[in-house]
Amino acid sequence: MKTFGTQGPVNPKENYVVSRTTEIADFIDRVKKGKYIVLFAPRQTGKTTLFRAAIDALIDEMYFPIQLNFELYVDYPASDFYCSFYKRLCEEIKGVFKKRGTTPSKVLNQFLEDTEVRDQVSMMEFFKQLVGLLPHQGNSQKIVLIIDEFDGIPPEAVRGFLHALRYIYLEQSDSRCPYRVGIVGVKNITQLNYDRSISPFNIQDEFHLPNFTLAQVRELLEQYTEEVGQAFASEVITAIYEQTAGQPFLVNRCAQILTEEMNIPKSKTITMSHFSQAHRRILRERNTHIEHLLTNIRRDRRFESLLMRIVSYERGLLFSLDNDIMNELTIYGVIAEGTDGMCEIVNPIYQHRILQAFKPTINGLESDYFAEENGDDFIDYLMPGGVIEMGALLDNFQAFIARVGFRILQVPDTPQEYVGQHLLYAYLDHFVHIIGANMFLKVQTGRGRVDLLIVHNQRKYIVETKIWEGDRYYQAGKKQLATYLKLEGTQEGYYVVFDHRSNPTSRLETETIDGLKIRSYVIPVLQERPSAV
Repeated sequence: MKTFGTQGPVNPKENYVVSRTTEIADFIDRVKKGKYIVLFAPRQTGKTTLFRAAIDALIDEMYFPIQLNFELYVDYPASDFYCSFYKRLCEEIKGVFKKRGTTPSKVLNQFLEDTEVRDQVSMMEFFKQLVGLLPHQGNSQKIVLIIDEFDGIPPEAVRGFLHALRYIYLEQSDSRCPYRVGIVGVKNITQLNYDRSISPFNIQDEFHLPNFTLAQVRELLEQYTEEVGQAFASEVITAIYEQTAGQPFLVNRCAQILTEEMNIPKSKTITMSHFSQAHRRILRERNTHIEHLLTNIRRDRRFESLLMRIVSYERGLLFSLDNDIMNELTIYGVIAEGTDGMCEIVNPIYQHRILQAFKPTINGLESDYFAEENGDDFIDYLMPGGVIEMGALLDNFQAFIARVGFRILQVPDTPQEYVGQHLLYAYLDHFVHIIGANMFLKVQTGRGRVDLLIVHNQRKYIVETKIWEGDRYYQAGKKQLATYLKLEGTQEGYYVVFDHRSNPTSRLETETIDGLKIRSYVIPVLQERPSAV
């Protein structure tokens, strides 16, 4: 039986695989048009899988595709790079013949054995002679060189290597070798030019590999259903897509948990109840993908400020790759440009993990969640029948913020601007953990608001939180929430706005908007420390 692959490139013989037919056809079309193609995207987005499929297709097209991987050259001496590069190149050339069921000629074998490649110039000479020694069947003499993990190349070798490829490209001959080049990696060409000079590889045609569409997620999961017979409820497929935004690793990991780790009887349909359990697991587990995410966002404290600003402010931030911080977060696959040109965090699972990463493990105020005189506990907000008293729960949070006063300024490792949202998130996260509920982030616009969807006992409770940006945004937020409630089929919603102005006024309002009940809170959060005098 096949499985959902989460460790390295997927194999169609062993794993369920999205066909990527359109993307592969696009790549092959660019090859035929003589493009030198670059694809730079975050890890575990399906780059290697795509190019392996493209190579198989190119062999059928009678091109001569050679795939190399530069990952092992990280920290490799530049003086040894070309020697090792040439050895791997010869192995791959012989491998192409083997795939075709043929063998290299004696002349070609002797040429490969006698040749030495020591630098970019000898590399160019090698390719120039190689093209005349390949069999001339149709287009088989046209070499397509695809280099995976290109950013592993030694820094000292980057410029010369790229200059050589550019020189070959500018020959503009059908017999040039390599005829086409594909460069695949995480860092882009400009980042690899460590001396910050103008890139010598200004001939590139950038190839964009998108996340899975909803149709592709459905295609992937239906392969499992066809083989095993176990169906996914349609709302589960939609939920997987919405929470992952089609990110390939996350899609496969969700499916892996549901089909391999939860021991759901194969005779039963996978339901939203099952998905909630899998979702809760993926929000808490540490895997290599999440480790990469967390390591990357912690590289620079400025990342936290930018990411929290994207989440917290409706006005958002204009997306620009000229901004080094935005550019780096884009390379890591954390943010992207929205349809309106603004920065967005790419999916709700990332947003949840980012909020968790920046939330203090202990904020020092947990003992003040409840007033001493009433001794409440979180369990007291769960009524008989499993109904959550969400209004009372948030009333208590508002009272908690007022009660602790200036001490919110002492929450460790938290920018004061976002301390209110951190505290609300921690408060609700603690609550749902105690009662066994599930909490989802529902990112509608990718920025400016955090929509928290709490699901318990088949009921939905929606809390939207923002930072105060003026009365116009405050009123507009209520209408946005009402629209969202309609989409979720819920009659009541909660709206929490944190006010950082010098003289804010606490508010608690309950209104009916479009027939839906909206309970709104405006909570002052940054009181000054009282004078010691």
